[in-house]
Amino acid sequence: VQLVESGGGLVQAGGSLRLSCAVSGFTFDDYAIAWFRQAPGKEREGVLCISTSEGSRYYEDSVKGRFTISSDNTKNTVNLQMNKLRPDDTAGYYCAADGGRCSCWYRTYAYWGQGAQVTVSS
Repeated sequence: VQLVESGGGLVQAGGSLRLSCAVSGFTFDDYAIAWFRQAPGKEREGVLCISTSEGSRYYEDSVKGRFTISSDNTKNTVNLQMNKLRPDDTAGYYCAADGGRCSCWYRTYAYWGQGAQVTVSS
């Protein structure tokens, strides 16, 4: 299983970025793919998740109304659309995958991408 993130970068506050997670080698019928983020000195936190059984779920209240998660099954990608970005959204963003249902606990996920840096300037 391989997950590869793309789309990170530097953006001004109020701007938008779209992260993509390309998934390959995944054979589970039921699966969950989540986005986590980790800022320097902070714990990794769940942001959003999408699964075959539940659809999308938010784990971080601060992104509601600004971030959305979607999947493109034709391209085997899961996208994180981030709008109205704020400086406190600055972090490394990671996609993670595993069979089963969504979970906000990072240890649930066996498969991880290498991460994409998102930096929001004020």
